[in-house]
Amino acid sequence: MIQRRKTRTVTVGSVKIGSGHPVAIQSMTKTDTLDVDATVRQIRGLEKEGCELVRVAVREPESARAISRIKSGIHIPIIADIHFDHKLALEAITHGADKIRINPGNITNPAHIDRIIDSASEKGIPVRLGVNSGSLPDAGAAASPAGAMVSPLLRYLEHFRRRDFNDIVISLKSSSVSATVEAYRRMAAECDYPFHLGITATGTPAWGIVRSSVGIGALLLDGIGDTIRVSLTGDPDVEVDTARRILVSAGVRHFGPEIISCPTCGRCQVDLVPMVRELEDELGLDAGEGSRKAKGEGPGAKSPLVIAVMGCEVNGPGEAKNADIGVAFGRGRGVVFRKGRIVKTVEASNAVRELAAMVRKEEDEA
Repeated sequence: MIQRRKTRTVTVGSVKIGSGHPVAIQSMTKTDTLDVDATVRQIRGLEKEGCELVRVAVREPESARAISRIKSGIHIPIIADIHFDHKLALEAITHGADKIRINPGNITNPAHIDRIIDSASEKGIPVRLGVNSGSLPDAGAAASPAGAMVSPLLRYLEHFRRRDFNDIVISLKSSSVSATVEAYRRMAAECDYPFHLGITATGTPAWGIVRSSVGIGALLLDGIGDTIRVSLTGDPDVEVDTARRILVSAGVRHFGPEIISCPTCGRCQVDLVPMVRELEDELGLDAGEGSRKAKGEGPGAKSPLVIAVMGCEVNGPGEAKNADIGVAFGRGRGVVFRKGRIVKTVEASNAVRELAAMVRKEEDEA
């Protein structure tokens, strides 16, 4: 069982983050923040996918002022992404940002940092110190890319500690999976602030999903991470769906039944792939479906149902028996298991209907 790294709790609007709370899903809008209507539409779409925190780019004072209007049209906390100009952070805080992200690589004047601390303290909002390797001088050429992120962040963090400001979230992102993972592991030994996880500049979904899954997943399995964002060159809805799948695959959160199915081989005597897809669709687990509420997060909460769909007699019966509900197919028929016991034999053409009905019954009785 994963032991979460112990952290303090930070409150971002209606969402609490830290080791005492579920790992939250975050994304970032890809619209021009000045276009309030388009930004609100995109955020509402992200909300439907299961996004719990959203970040917007603040490039100019007008973008910061747009936050209050955007906030009135959405239901999740909004984070202002600030670079270079500390005055943008002050403006965003004034106009209702629930959290500020600043970059230690490009906001460095101590007096400017003090003004951000004063404003955030007055409004009671947290600040994310978000390091990007690309924003640090010579980070890419350093002997230790991870150290090139951690060392300046620790120095930057000291300023906040001297001011007794601890409403802080930390992130250390690079396009290198190994450097990112090492940086978070090093930083975990240095502080108890919550971590926001992500791999930056991962590329299009074909590669970006893999890179993000490897990096974020490795840290989650270490018990590290309190919010995550999958960064992809593409649709932000896919970012949220991928983040949800990473959390489920790491066993960190659960959003409904989990289906396991065999890869199929020459022994499989049924057309298994469309069956699995149909079952995912029946149970609302298909790609892009984020409407299921997270489960298994409260004290004493039960684990999610596991449904096994197996194509032959080699591993099929064992996997199906170990699942809550399962089917192991032979030629045109399948043996259905529930809690390790055979309950019936069904025609392959009726198997999805039978499994879906059994799952719904289990959920109704839970």
